[in-house]
Amino acid sequence: MQQKRTYFFILGLILLSTFTGIYANNTNAKIKLLTTQTEFVVGTKVVLKFSTAESVEPLLYCSNSYGSTLISPTLVNNTLHYHIPVNIYKKIGAVNWSLVYTNKTLSGSINMVPKPEVATMETYIGPPSIEAGGKDYTMLVIIPTDSLDNPVPKNTAVNAKHQFLASEETDKITTNNLIAFKNIYSKKESGRMLISSECLDINSKEFTINVMPAVPTDFKISAQRPHNYADGNQVTKFSTSIIKDEQNNIVSDGTFVIFYITNKKGNILKTSGTTLDGIATAKIIHPDYADSWSIKAYVEGMAESNTITIAYTQVIEDFIVDISKNGRDIDVGPLQSFMKQMIPDGLQVKMLIYKNNTLITKYTKTSVDGYVHFYLKSDIFKPDNYNIKIQTAGLEKTFNNIKLW
Repeated sequence: MQQKRTYFFILGLILLSTFTGIYANNTNAKIKLLTTQTEFVVGTKVVLKFSTAESVEPLLYCSNSYGSTLISPTLVNNTLHYHIPVNIYKKIGAVNWSLVYTNKTLSGSINMVPKPEVATMETYIGPPSIEAGGKDYTMLVIIPTDSLDNPVPKNTAVNAKHQFLASEETDKITTNNLIAFKNIYSKKESGRMLISSECLDINSKEFTINVMPAVPTDFKISAQRPHNYADGNQVTKFSTSIIKDEQNNIVSDGTFVIFYITNKKGNILKTSGTTLDGIATAKIIHPDYADSWSIKAYVEGMAESNTITIAYTQVIEDFIVDISKNGRDIDVGPLQSFMKQMIPDGLQVKMLIYKNNTLITKYTKTSVDGYVHFYLKSDIFKPDNYNIKIQTAGLEKTFNNIKLW
């Protein structure tokens, strides 16, 4: 920091000595500005001319928002020509100049104005998805610039164009503070909106905005099943009505719907699905015992369905348990369904073994061809008396004092 200050101090002394030399040697010099034009289009070469009665060549101090510089003149027929550097005349804005001679100072300014043309258009838009209904909007921002990357003049006309479904609209806006912008609101319908802009016959590329359906409204559900028997095998299918928003737009595909099922015992089961063309479906296997279900669906935090109730009828009224003489082989079955057919494979059967009213262990198997077989190994169950419970299809049978040997 100290070195930088020293550098600027020395530079100031040099400049001061230069001007002082001019003042000392040209105390009677008279200089007059000849250039009357004060506005120039950027990119145009700018030369400031001054008349002088003496052969003096003072430096011209010139500054704009990008920096400052000192310009040496060219003396032609008692006229000083100061050529403004390209890095100054290619940028828009005010350029201040100052010429110091003898005890007088000449100063003024020129203004570099933008070219009345557009070379490039920077365009920004967002958000890319908005909600239907006319309340949500996306913002289009346009920055037209000339070939020197300067913004176009203030109040330059820009056409913001958008197409949605069968309508095409053009809004005329103007640039201000270097940009032009437009809030484009959604319509009541959902769909895709195409947006572009144009300025001085230069067009932007095309942008796409997705107008999404709004928050779902409440809907209805229904249930379909091949029969009402609790066989633990068939599938019940739940479906929603077409889910729509307040503007009657079908909700987006993939909207998550969850179905809550409360059974007769107060336990809650759950299944879910996603929408396709506004309809969500979900499936669940029938219970394996008589039960009554209450079903309600939700698009969580947004919408809910009505409540429906369905009942399942018991299919197995009784079952046979065959215990071998030594008590170690236990066969359950045949397990028959509502038409006396063998229950489909997969029905769950549990066996609970007690000793002195204390549960020792529990086995769970599934039926095959209508039967389930259990075997009690001698290395686990020593010869003694045990109580055995068999549970399946919501039914239970107890066998006390079964002797294993």
